[in-house]
Amino acid sequence: MALMITDECINCDVCEPECPNDAIAMGDEHYDIDPQRCTECVGHFEEPQCRQVCPVDCIPLNPLVKDDQASLWERYRRLQGEARLQAPAAPVGEGGPSA
Repeated sequence: MALMITDECINCDVCEPECPNDAIAMGDEHYDIDPQRCTECVGHFEEPQCRQVCPVDCIPLNPLVKDDQASLWERYRRLQGEARLQAPAAPVGEGGPSA
């Protein structure tokens, strides 16, 4: 399951930079987690980093998103593929194809 941020969020700003998938962003009233980007840190860390740093414990599993380990790994692989496609190519002579 993807994670979610509840109304108890105090907008302390510590979770957003910890997310390796850029799944956390400021919503209308508090931070939100994009379930299409949340992997519960599968592929990056043993535990969800947002939960580790949250001072008010307001990041439970999202009951509306039914994921299993296989789907979290698939999402991780998709996001990694997207990141590779968006990464700028290294200039020639700096690790690029002709270096």
